[in-house]
Amino acid sequence: MEIRAPYVLIGSFVLAAILAVFGFVYWLSNSAGIGPRTNYHLQFQGPVPGLLVGAGVLFNGIRVGEVTQLGLAPDNPRFVNATISVALTTPVRTDTKVGLDFQGLTGVPVVTLEGGMIVAKSGEMLTLIAEAGAGQSMTQAARDALRRVDTVLEDNSGPVKDTIANFKTFSDGLARNTGKLDGILTGLEKMTGGGTPAQKITFDLRTPQNLGPVGKTLSASLAIPEPTAVAMLQTQRMLFAPVGDNQGFANFLWADSIPKLVQARLIDSFENYDIAHAPLRTTDLGQADYQLLIDIRRFRIATEGETRVEIGLSARIVDKNGKVIASRLVETSEKLDKVEPAAAVAAFDAAFARIARELIDWTVQAV
Repeated sequence: MEIRAPYVLIGSFVLAAILAVFGFVYWLSNSAGIGPRTNYHLQFQGPVPGLLVGAGVLFNGIRVGEVTQLGLAPDNPRFVNATISVALTTPVRTDTKVGLDFQGLTGVPVVTLEGGMIVAKSGEMLTLIAEAGAGQSMTQAARDALRRVDTVLEDNSGPVKDTIANFKTFSDGLARNTGKLDGILTGLEKMTGGGTPAQKITFDLRTPQNLGPVGKTLSASLAIPEPTAVAMLQTQRMLFAPVGDNQGFANFLWADSIPKLVQARLIDSFENYDIAHAPLRTTDLGQADYQLLIDIRRFRIATEGETRVEIGLSARIVDKNGKVIASRLVETSEKLDKVEPAAAVAAFDAAFARIARELIDWTVQAV
């Protein structure tokens, strides 16, 4: 029994090794890319520089097989016939586009397949025709383009030479009349009101100071991202409805674009209410417990009927998961007796103070 034990152990080891080899071959045949294959004929209508047997075949950028045979077409030596072997599951169709791509720094060619909708008849050996010029590399394309440009220049050398001569004559004429041209441009500038541009005047939106005694405070961290708005509101200019000729505001500028200005003054208002629990911008705070999302609907001077400034905001409070826990519209207007920058800014200050107070009271109750 002691003599037979080593033979049993050795036999078991050999049997296990044989089973492992068979298992590896089975895996290689079914999982490593040597599974069931199908062949297709390709025909290139021109040279295929560098393409070799064994070159890769890509379908929508994914390798699915390789080139198994290459040869010249017997009936037309300018054409190249190829046979490819690809995975059986590759969705090759009769209208699949065939091309040649050059990859890497060395420009290694691979056959490319793309798209296709028309299914071939069962049992039919499919032949795919590559697009004309599919084997043309970028270098060859550039060389052909330069050759065509050279041909065009050669055929039109006379007109090109005359055009250059005309440009020289024109530039010489401009050089001789530089003084007259300067006088003409100066006259046009004066006639059109040009010259030194008028100085732009920047106006700021005032933050309300007296927001009442601090009652309920924020019980969780709050962030106020930059408000959203339509493209028309992404400006520093004063807006009017309806749009009209308002010369008194030609040099008017808000201190920042309207969404950024509203964001900054809202944060300042929360700080004036309760500096210890004031919200910050999302970039300063990171992941806050809640966010106050503002969409600006109106921020303008309305001239229809009674002249007034109008501010309209849509406000939503969302939690970390993006769930809306509260939402409302906040709108107000302020009568404007005189349509001029200083009076308009004062009216916006008064209207914004009411908006800020209403948003603060609503937010501290909701959060």
